[in-house]
Amino acid sequence: MASVYDILLERGYIKQVTHEEEIKELLEKEKVTFYIGFDPTADSLHVGHFVQMMVMAHMQKEGHKPIALIGGGTAMIGDPSGKSDMRKMMTKEQIQHNADCFKVQFSKLIDFNDEKAIMANNGDWLLGLNYVEFLREVGVHFSVNRMLTAECYKQRLEKGLTFLEFNYMLMQGYDFLELNRRYGCVLQMGGDDQWSNILSGVDLIRRKESKPAFGMTFTLLTTSEGKKMGKTEKGALWLDAEKTSPYEFYQYWRNVGDADVEKCLALLTFLPMDEVRRLGALEGAEINEAKKVLAFEVTKLIHGEEEAQKAKTAAEALFAGGQDMSSVPTVTIEKGELSCNVLDLLVNTKILPSKSEGRRLVQQGGLTINDEKITDINSEITEEYFQDGSILIRRGKKNYNRIILK
Repeated sequence: MASVYDILLERGYIKQVTHEEEIKELLEKEKVTFYIGFDPTADSLHVGHFVQMMVMAHMQKEGHKPIALIGGGTAMIGDPSGKSDMRKMMTKEQIQHNADCFKVQFSKLIDFNDEKAIMANNGDWLLGLNYVEFLREVGVHFSVNRMLTAECYKQRLEKGLTFLEFNYMLMQGYDFLELNRRYGCVLQMGGDDQWSNILSGVDLIRRKESKPAFGMTFTLLTTSEGKKMGKTEKGALWLDAEKTSPYEFYQYWRNVGDADVEKCLALLTFLPMDEVRRLGALEGAEINEAKKVLAFEVTKLIHGEEEAQKAKTAAEALFAGGQDMSSVPTVTIEKGELSCNVLDLLVNTKILPSKSEGRRLVQQGGLTINDEKITDINSEITEEYFQDGSILIRRGKKNYNRIILK
């Protein structure tokens, strides 16, 4: 019978591991406690966190115990990993609110009942630290020379790395040590951009406690061209329905590139791998069937089956020229807001982020209103456009928005 390590490997999650043979044996023979850290800088998780949630779900299904660690202490410093600028610091109240929002989203994939999973906050131990004691206990095990070779610091050194951020690796290493002491946590997992930080924690436990500790990173969610997935015209693809509607969420996955379908099915759904490979092998027009399955399965996991079905029905009805608008992203405006041209309307209603984006769309022939192609960026949108009090805007082939006039 396959262990969770084999499952993660077959589905394409695993990128790097610290002690491959030992981890394989450990996950096969024992039930382990592991953790993944989440930065509470927004009030919703986004698609970048989805892979990590799926890994936690796979691990829990095989009997292992997840700890979702909220960086309540480290968010007061800011993580330099993958960032060219310093992050803004946050209040304890903001962090707690965001953590509460995360737990609701985690609970769609992970069971927190009966301590099957734990949600912890590193502020509980970091914020009360005595600085001199911390340096003596933890700082003594970190080589500055080695830290400066880490990728996360190299990028920031070009713009200027603050001493505040330089402490981040020590803090994350200490998190692993603290979770090991409190909960017997032996494995830290995370995105591949966290490799240096994960190594620091593994090394700290092995030096200080003379105990085995392990690290594993997963593939970052990228397109076949190597670009990060989950970016839309409006910004990140959020898991919160208020920030990204289930319809927009569905449409994003419905429109992924052909080359990315199989990878997304493997990483972001629980479909058996035989089915993933069958769908991924479809070609030409048939690949659209695989994309529909992907969009439905992913939307179902995050927003529930009912919302996934509504999004699917709406997408198919619109694509076929039907009239089911119930799940199309909709904004309502007052009649007084209407005296404007098409670009102003799209930007004012936040359908597009900028007028330059709108100009490009019109110039490329990608904007239609009520099935009428807009060719002039100065077109005035009047009440006459609003059939039955609303207009339907299509961007490109498959992105729809509706504006209702009050």
